Amino acid sequence: MSLLEELKRNITRRHFFAAGSHLLGTASLATLLGDRLLAEAPETPGSQPATGPGGRAGAMPRHLPDKVEHVIYLHMVGGPPQMDLYDYKPVMREWYDKDLPDEIRMGQRLTTMTSGQKRFPIAPSKFQFEQCGQSGMWVCDLLPWTRKMVDDMVFIRSMHTEAINHEPAISFIQTGNQVSGRPCLGAWMSYGLGSLNENLPTFVVMVARPTNTEQVQAISARLWSSGYLSGEHAATQFRTSGDPILYINNPPGVPSEVRRTTLDGLKQLNELNYQLVGDPETHTRIQQYELAFRMQSSVPELTDLASEPESTFQLYGDEAQKPGTFANTALLARRMVERGVRFVQIYHNNWDTHANVAGRLPDQCRDVDQPCYGLIQDLKQRGLWDKTLVIWGGEFGRTIYSQGGLSQQNYGRDHHPRCFTMWMAGGGTRPGTVYGETDDFSYNIVKDPVHIRDFHATVLHLLGYDHERFSYKYQGLDQRLTGVLPARVLPELLA
Repeated sequence: MSLLEELKRNITRRHFFAAGSHLLGTASLATLLGDRLLAEAPETPGSQPATGPGGRAGAMPRHLPDKVEHVIYLHMVGGPPQMDLYDYKPVMREWYDKDLPDEIRMGQRLTTMTSGQKRFPIAPSKFQFEQCGQSGMWVCDLLPWTRKMVDDMVFIRSMHTEAINHEPAISFIQTGNQVSGRPCLGAWMSYGLGSLNENLPTFVVMVARPTNTEQVQAISARLWSSGYLSGEHAATQFRTSGDPILYINNPPGVPSEVRRTTLDGLKQLNELNYQLVGDPETHTRIQQYELAFRMQSSVPELTDLASEPESTFQLYGDEAQKPGTFANTALLARRMVERGVRFVQIYHNNWDTHANVAGRLPDQCRDVDQPCYGLIQDLKQRGLWDKTLVIWGGEFGRTIYSQGGLSQQNYGRDHHPRCFTMWMAGGGTRPGTVYGETDDFSYNIVKDPVHIRDFHATVLHLLGYDHERFSYKYQGLDQRLTGVLPARVLPELLA
C-alpha cells in the first residue's frame, strides 16, 4: 500500500466532515453570486509576508527607517499600584480615611470586589518617594535600582484602558482587543520582521515565578497565540523548571539519527496531507518540526549559564542563578536577543494587590527591581541597547481608595482602568522623559492621555511600521493591531 493510500484510509470520519463542512454553503453562495465570487482573489497583495531587507525569510518591508530589531516586554500580571510606585501623590496624606469625592469618581464602573462597599476611604501610599535623575521622576523607596536609571527611561503616567477585569484587560494590552483570539504584539512582530536565527524561535514567552504567591492570576497561551496569523508566529513557551521545552531531548535509546528519520517520514506524510486537503498550516507544522529538531542543539546552549562571568550575576542579582525567577528570565532574555530572538515576553505574576499591599509589594519590587536594572545595563554594554526596546507595565492600575480594611500600616487596592503607569527604555525612545499627568487622587488623567491603541501605534512605529498600513487580510477585512478606532503615534516619546 502506498503512503497516500494509507493516509486516505486512516483519515477519520470527523476529519472528513471537518474538511468538507463548508462545501455545500460555498456551492450555494457561488450559485447566488455567480462569477463574482470566483473572480475574487483570496488575498490582497502584501497581505502575506514577503522577503524583506537582507533576504530575511518571512519579513515584510518596513514603512519607516529601521530602528528596533528586538523587544523585551516585561508584563506585571495583576496591575501594579501606580500611586505606590511612580505616581507620587503627597496631598493624599491629608485625605487619609476620607471618602473619595463623587466629583472625582464621576460614577466610574466598579468591580464586584468593591461595588458593595459602603465607603471608599482614601489610602495614601505608605512608602517614601524621592525625585530622581535629571528628569525629576518620582520613584518609591522599594525601587532603589530603578532610581539609578530613570534618565535612561521613558515614563508614561497617563495610560488608560476600558477593561476593568484581568482577562479582557490583559488581552487588550497584549492583542489590541478585549476578546481573545487576536494576534498579540509579539506575533505581529514575528509576522512583520521574520526570523534572525533559524535555530531559535522568533517569539519566546517565559512565565517567571514570583517570590510571593498570595494571589496569582491565571494566564494562558491564548495571550501569546498568533490568532488569525499563521501558526508559525505564535510564541514558543520556555518552561521555568525541568527541560525548557517539553520533549526537547530525545527519549532514552532514541539517537538523533532515528529522530531525523522519523521527521523525514512525517514530512512526507504532511506533504501528502497538504496535497489532499490544501491547508497552509500543514507547511507551518512541517517548519515547526524542523525548528524543534534544530533547537535540540541550540536551546541547551542558550539556557546553560555556566559561561556567564560572576559579574553578570552581580549585575542581575544572585536570584539570576535560580531557574524560574524573574532575574533568571531577564538574563535569559538578554541571551535570547543576543542570539537573534525577535520578541521575548516575560510574565511576572501576583501584582493583584486587593489586600496586604504592605506585605506583598516589597516582595514584588524586590523580584524585579535589580534584574530590570541589570538587563538595561547589560544591553548597553553588549551593544544591544539602541536596537532593543524594553517595555514594563501591567494591564491597568489600582484605586486610591482602599478595598476592605484600612490602617496607616496596610490597605488593599481594587482595579482601576482610568490611569496607570508604564515605562519603556532603549530602542529609539527618548531617555529621561516623563509623559502625562493625573489628578491628586491618581484617579483621572489631567494631561496627555495615552490609550492602549496609542501605545501600540508608537511601538509599531519604533519597529518601523505605520500602524494604519501594517495589516493582514482576514475575513474580508484588513485587520490591524490598533483596530479601526483612532490611534496616534506619540512623538514626545521618540528619540
